[in-house]
Amino acid sequence: MNFMKAIVAAGLVAASTSAFAADITGAGATFPFPIYSKWADAYKKETGNGLNYQSIGSGGGIKQIEAKTVTFGATDMPLKVEQLEKDGLIQWPMVMGAIVPVVNLEGVKPGELVFDGDTLANIYLGKITKWDDPAIKKLNPNVKLPADAITVVRRSDGSGTTFNFTDYLSKVSAEWKTKVGSGTAVEWPAGVGAKGNEGVSGNVGQTKNSIGYVEYAFAKQNKLIYAALINKAGKTVQPSVESFQAAASNADWAKAPGYYVILTDQPGEKSWPVTASTFILMHKEPADKAASAEAVKFFKWAFAKGGKMAEELDYIPMPGSVVKLIEKTWSADIKS
Repeated sequence: MNFMKAIVAAGLVAASTSAFAADITGAGATFPFPIYSKWADAYKKETGNGLNYQSIGSGGGIKQIEAKTVTFGATDMPLKVEQLEKDGLIQWPMVMGAIVPVVNLEGVKPGELVFDGDTLANIYLGKITKWDDPAIKKLNPNVKLPADAITVVRRSDGSGTTFNFTDYLSKVSAEWKTKVGSGTAVEWPAGVGAKGNEGVSGNVGQTKNSIGYVEYAFAKQNKLIYAALINKAGKTVQPSVESFQAAASNADWAKAPGYYVILTDQPGEKSWPVTASTFILMHKEPADKAASAEAVKFFKWAFAKGGKMAEELDYIPMPGSVVKLIEKTWSADIKS
C-alpha cells in the first residue's frame, strides 16, 4: 500500500467508526492532508472518536465552512479580519510547512537543481520554455540539462498552496506581480492543471521534463526530485525543517489580527522562501455545538500530542506560546 492510499485509508477508517460520537467533519486544504490524516488515525486509536477530512483544496474548504456543511474548514490562505467578521468565523494557524519546486529530470538528484525566484517566475510565465535555457544553465553550471521543452504543472483547483506560491512569485518578480498576481486561483500564463497536491505530485512523477510545486511532505513521500532555492538573503537553501523553522521564526503571531501572517520570502540567511502556515476556520456560533466542541477537543489534542508526528512528516508544530494564544481564542470566541 503506498503512502497516499494508506493515509486515505486511515482517514476513512477514522470516519466510518465515529457514528457513536459527535461527527467531526472538515474539508479544505490538501497541503496539511498528510498530517491531518496521521493525527486522525492516532486520535481514533486513543479516543475512539473519528475525523472525516475531505482534501478538496483551500477554496473548497472556505466555501464549505461558509455554507455550514462542515464542522471546520481548512485553508492555506488566511482570511482577512473583515471577511472573518462578516462570516462569523474565527481562524487560527494549525501547523506550518513548506512548498517546494519539484522536477522530473533524468539523472538529477533531489536538491541538486537550483532556482532563484525570477527564473521560477519566468518558467511559470511561459518565458523560459526549455531546460537548457541560459538562465537555468547559469544557476546550474554542473548539472546536465536536456534541450527538451519544460512541461509546466500547476494547480487547477482553488488552492492555498497556489496562493503561497504565487504570493512568493509576486514578491520576487515585478512582472509576475503585474501580469498574474497572487490568489488561490490565478490566470496561469502557461502549464497544465492538476487537482490538489496529490494531482500535481502524480502528474510530475509521471511526466518527463516536468516542473511543479507541492507541499514538502508530498515531495518526500512520492520520492519526487525537489529543487533548492536562492532566498531573499541571496543564499542557496535546501528544503529542511531547519530552513522552514528559520522562516517561521519571523512570524509575530501575537500582533497579527486574526492570526493573519504570510511567511513567504522571509529575511534570514537560512530561511526557506516558500514557507507557509495552514489555518483552521470555525463558526463562532456553530449550528452543531456538540460537533464543534469535539473538533476543538481534537485540535487541542493535536497541539498537545501531535508535534512529533508533524515533525516526522517535515511540518513545523506551532510554538507553545502561540498555542496558548489560540486556546484563549477558542474560549473567548466559540459559543458551545
